[in-house]
Amino acid sequence: MRKNELWTIVYIFLAVFLSMAGYFVYSVQFSAKSVVNDSHNTRKKDLEKQVIRGTIYAADGSVLAQEALAGDGSEVRNYPYGPLFAHVVGYSVMGSAGIERAADVDLLTSDAPVSEKLQKEMAGVRNTGDDIYTSLRPDLQEACYRAMGSFNGAAVVMEAKTGRILAMVSKPDFDPNTVSENWAEISSDSENSPLVNRAAQGLYPPGSIFKIVTLHEYMREHPSDYSAYTYDCTGKITVDGSTIECYHGSVHGHEDLLSSFADSCNTSFTNIGLMLDIPKLSDTADRMLFGRVLPTDLSYSRSKFSLSSVSDTKTVMQTSIGQGSTLVTPLHIALITQAVANRGCMMRAQEIVKKTNYQGVLLKEYRPEEYKRIMSEQEALVMTEYMKQVCKTGTGKKLAGLSYTVAGKTGSAEFGKVKGQSHSWFTGFSNPDDPDIVVTVIMENGGSGSESAVPAARYIFDRYYGLN
Repeated sequence: MRKNELWTIVYIFLAVFLSMAGYFVYSVQFSAKSVVNDSHNTRKKDLEKQVIRGTIYAADGSVLAQEALAGDGSEVRNYPYGPLFAHVVGYSVMGSAGIERAADVDLLTSDAPVSEKLQKEMAGVRNTGDDIYTSLRPDLQEACYRAMGSFNGAAVVMEAKTGRILAMVSKPDFDPNTVSENWAEISSDSENSPLVNRAAQGLYPPGSIFKIVTLHEYMREHPSDYSAYTYDCTGKITVDGSTIECYHGSVHGHEDLLSSFADSCNTSFTNIGLMLDIPKLSDTADRMLFGRVLPTDLSYSRSKFSLSSVSDTKTVMQTSIGQGSTLVTPLHIALITQAVANRGCMMRAQEIVKKTNYQGVLLKEYRPEEYKRIMSEQEALVMTEYMKQVCKTGTGKKLAGLSYTVAGKTGSAEFGKVKGQSHSWFTGFSNPDDPDIVVTVIMENGGSGSESAVPAARYIFDRYYGLN
C-alpha cells in the first residue's frame, strides 16, 4: 500500500472517530434532558431506582418540591405550597411539567461525595439527587395569585434587567400533591384545561398590546417625523368595506401619535397599519419572536403571526390592533416588555439560578444571559416614554400618582363570536429610569385592560414595593 493511500485511510478514520465523539458529546451535553423526558424512554425510571429526586427551592430558601414519606411509609413528592406554584414548579408523576421537567436530569443526578456514593451503591441504597434553587419569590407568587382573583388567565413577573422569573401564575390550577389520584379528572377536563400553564402555553389574541409592535414599526419607517402624526378619531374607520371601532364606541377626537398610543385608539392605529410597509412589519414581528423560538427552558407555545404583501385590507386592519389571527403567550409579551425596559436587549427567561448537591456544595451557577437585541437603545427609550404616558394620562392611569412610576400598555383583546367579549391585558415595568420588575397580566373575559388587568398589576407592583 502506498504511503499516500495509508494517510488517506488514517484521515478517514480520524474523521469518523471525531464525528462519533462529537455526536456523543452533543448527546450527553445537549440532548440528555429531551431524551430523559421522552415518554418512551426508560432511562428516567432507571435513574429513579438509583437516585432520590432532589429538592427544588424558592429564592428565599423555602421548599417548593421535595421527597417525603406518606403515612404508609411510601415515598411521595411533596409540594408544600399546593396549587400556588402548580404550573411553574410542575409535577414529576404521570409525566412531568414545569421546573420538574426542565431540571429532570439534574434532580435525578447525584453529585454526593464519591466515597459516599460508592458506599451506598454497594449497600444497595439510593443516593440523594442534586438540588435546584430558583428565582421564584413566594410573596410575589401569592400576590399574583390573589390579584387574579376568580378570573382564569395568567400573570408573569420578571426582573427587568436579568430576565429572571420571580413569579408565574396560571388559573385555573390544580394541586400537584394529588396529580396521580386526580389524573383522570384533570387531564380530561377540556373545558378548563387546568394542566395548561397559560402563562407560557396559553395562546391569546394580543389586542392593543400589539400596538407596541405597530408603533415601533411606524417609528422605524418615519424616524424623523413620527411625532408629527395626527388623526381625527370619530369612533370608527371603514376601508374597503371593513370597519374597525374604538373600544365600546369611544370617540377620541384629535389625536397625535403619543395620545393615540396612550388612549389605545383603535381607529388611529388601524390608519397607521394601513400606512405601513407590510413586509417590514412582518420582519419586525419576526425580530420580536412572533412565531419563533422563545428563550426559556419551560414548555411553551409559539406565538402565531401571519401577514404578508398579499394580505387583504381587512387582515391588515385587524392585525394592526392585535386582532385577526395573531396569537401570543403572556410569557412572550413579558419578554418583549422586558426588552423595552432593558434598553432593547431581551434576556433569557430564567427561573433556575443554581444547582448544588444535597449538602449545599455549589455545582453550577446560572447567570443572566443576553438573548438578542430587538430594538436599539434609543428606540427603547422612546418606547418607554410612550408607555409612561399610558400610565400617566391614558388607559393605564390607575397606575398614576403612586410612590413608584410605571411604563406600560393595556389591551382589550376581543374573542369569540359575541360582540364586546374581551380578555383584559396589561404589561409594563416599574421605575422606568432604572427598571425594577416587569409585570404581565391577562384575565380571560375581563373586559378592558383598565378594567381588570391594571388593578391586578397594581396589586402586584404594590406587593413588590411593600405597600400591601
